[in-house]
Order: sequence, then C-alpha cells, then structure tokens
Amino acid sequence: MYREPGFSDINKNEKSAGTPPASNLVAEPKPALSMTDAIAVIVGIVVGAGIFRTPSLVAANVANGGMFLLVWVLGGLVSLIGALCYAELATTFPHTGGDYHFLRRAFGKRVSFLFAWARMSVIQTGSIALLAFIIGDYVAQIVSFGAYSSVAYAALVVVVLTGINIIGVKSGAITQKMLMVLEIAGILLVVVAGLFFAPSEAATVTTPTADQPTNAIGLAMVFVLLTFGGWNEAAYISAELRSGRKGMAKALILSIFIITITYLLINLAFFNALGLQGMAQSDAVAGDLMSVVFGETGVVLIGVIVSVAALTSVNATIFTGARTNYALGRDFPVFSALGKWNARTSSPVNAFLVQGGISLALIGLALFTRNGFETIVEYTAPVFWFFLLLVGISLFVLRRKEPHLERPFPVPLYPLTPIVFCLTSAYLLYSSLAYTGLGALVGVGVLAVGVLLLLVLPAVDK
Repeated sequence: MYREPGFSDINKNEKSAGTPPASNLVAEPKPALSMTDAIAVIVGIVVGAGIFRTPSLVAANVANGGMFLLVWVLGGLVSLIGALCYAELATTFPHTGGDYHFLRRAFGKRVSFLFAWARMSVIQTGSIALLAFIIGDYVAQIVSFGAYSSVAYAALVVVVLTGINIIGVKSGAITQKMLMVLEIAGILLVVVAGLFFAPSEAATVTTPTADQPTNAIGLAMVFVLLTFGGWNEAAYISAELRSGRKGMAKALILSIFIITITYLLINLAFFNALGLQGMAQSDAVAGDLMSVVFGETGVVLIGVIVSVAALTSVNATIFTGARTNYALGRDFPVFSALGKWNARTSSPVNAFLVQGGISLALIGLALFTRNGFETIVEYTAPVFWFFLLLVGISLFVLRRKEPHLERPFPVPLYPLTPIVFCLTSAYLLYSSLAYTGLGALVGVGVLAVGVLLLLVLPAVDK
C-alpha cells in the first residue's frame, strides 16, 4: 500500500533537510480525505465572495459582451494550465507543506522560509480576515448592536471555524461540504434569476460608452484571474488524499472545470439581467441583479448568499493555511511549536491557533480603517504572484535536480505548458505592481522583515 511521505522520509534522502526534533516524529499527516473532500476544498476556496464583486470591474474593461465572456473562458484556461503544472508537483512530491515544500526542494530553505513567512503573516491570514469581514458587514446589516458589529461578527467567524478545524480533519471537511451545498444552491438561485426571470427590458445597451475602456483586456484578465485564484491550495492537502497521487491530479482538473462552468453561468446571468454597461456601472452587480428580479427581498437574499460563499472560502482557507505553518515549524527550531501534528484529531493544532491569532489581529485593524478590502488586495497580490512564479520555475529546477523520481502525472506538452504558466505569473506580478500603490510596498516590507529574521535565525542550508 502506498504511504504518503512525511518529513522523516525526506530527511533520509536529503542532507540539506536537517533532522527535526524527535518529538515531532510521533505523528504525521495521514490520508484521510476523499476525492469529494478535495474538490470541495478547492472549489470552496476559489468560488467565494469575489465572483459577486469582480464582474463589474471586468465589464468596465472590455469592449463588448462577447469579449466579456471570452476573458472568463481564458481565465479558466490559464488556471487549467497552472493546475496541470501543480498536478505534476503535487503528485511527485505529495506533502502537507504544498508550495513551501516545492520551493524548499528546488531553492533551499531560505526561499521556502520567506514564502512561509509571507503566507503566515499576510497572504493567507489576510485572506481569512478579508473574507470574515465581508461576512461581518452583511450580518451587521441584518442584526446590528453598534459601530463595531462587523468587527465582532468577523472575529466570531474566525474563532468558530478555527475551532471546528482544530477538532479534527473530518469535522473541517464535513463543514466544508455542507457550506459548499449551501453556496451552490445560492449560486443556482442567482443564475436562474438572471437567465430566466430578469425582465427583458432590464439589460441596458451593451455598446461601450466614452467612459468605458475598450482596450484594457490585460487589466480585465487581472481581475478575472484574481477571481480564479486559490486553486493552488490543493497542494496543501496532497499528502492527505486517500486516492493517492493520481487522485490529486484528477481533483485539480475536475475542480477547474467546475469553477469555469460556474463562473460562465453566473456571468451570463449578470449579463442577461443588467447588460454590459449596467454591469460596468454597478458597485454590487449581484445585488442589482437580485433587486431587479425580487425587489427588496432580493437584497436580503444576496446578502445571505454572499455570506455563505465567504464562509465557504474562509473555512477552506483556514483548513489549508495552517498546513504551511506546520511545515515551517518542522524545518525551523525557532518555530517548532507550529510543527506538531495532533494524531488524535489529525490536525496541526498549534498552527491553527497561530493562524487564527494573526487573522484576529488583522481584523482588529478594522477598528482604525475601513478600506481593508483594497489594502489587503494591494499588499498581497505582488507577493502572491512572485511566489507562484517561483513555483512554476521550480518545476524546471526539480526535473533537472531529481530526474529519476517517478512522476505519476507529468505535465502535458512539457516544457511549453510550464513556460506559459511562468509567463502568465510574471505578467500578473508586473500588473499587480503597476496597478497598486502604497499597499504593494507593504507586502514587500513584509518580505524584508522575513529577510531580517533569516539573519538572526540559526544558519540554514541554502
């Protein structure tokens, strides 16, 4: 029977990996997730609140309805190319550390440490805080007890979902599947409303106006791929999938197809109900659609749907995010508390607690500022795309460094497919820096802090 490799297996074969403390070898991740669990986690992370916000931004940067739908198809294609690359990495090197593990094997522990640091302090925890705050805003509109209702609700979401995942991997997976069912039901309601119940006169003229750019396809793709972002989180559960290595590739590919079809349907509904110009001029495209069809009742309905979508993404993000912190703790003694796996619950309890604490601290920033969405997007995007580019490059590096390893799912059309993936990531890194301001500097500053930590940590292998 195939046994997923743990840190102890890797350290036997790699001189550079070091020897983890003996206490950390007591318990390691075990295959406990089904194919359905994996797909629920991947789809749940990607299909979140973003699909109810970004379509209007995409519509404002395309010339016509055909181009509007085409960029969403292209987004699915680009994501599929990336997923194929990740499928090779995840099936060749299945590991709870995911991206962290790939970067570590390809470039050494310094680069992987910087990635884990950025993910723990900004990328993953920032996403958790952002999604939780979206939920807090919507719930506060229904039941408010003061100026800080949203902050309190957001904090409660993080505490409850972190607690559920600490209880065990099964409870986290069951919660994810339940939320996915509710989210799919909500999305189907929006799709049916937009395609079949929107008044024929609701859609506005679809020709571009003077204020609507017709040559900003690149910027439109930035927003589209932002909405598709998150499928790479599958790498963090690659060592916990019962169906083994090839099951990971299947889960990734099926998830991308499900996500692409879902996005096409919901955007067709938006377009049918509001038209291109109506979407471009909307600040809440899903709310406008539901208002057109159901009136004020629709506004309440969309609030519930967006909250469920965000809850689904928060739970999946909490589930995968703690895995990187766990891997960080296994490699660096100063973070050894994070590298403990609870055999009874099959979860990294300490990693969950630290992740939850940082997320709560970021939510606390809302007490001083209310433009959290824009700020988090700005300072996370450049860092995210920089490391995704490095993961793409690591595929080439690892083929050269470890050519004799079995690759159950070699990426099709190598090297063309990973080259396209790397070029896409490089373009989005450039775009995220070009279209953001001060927020991008904050993300770079976080990496700089990570570099300073490397200088004071015990020497590590390159």
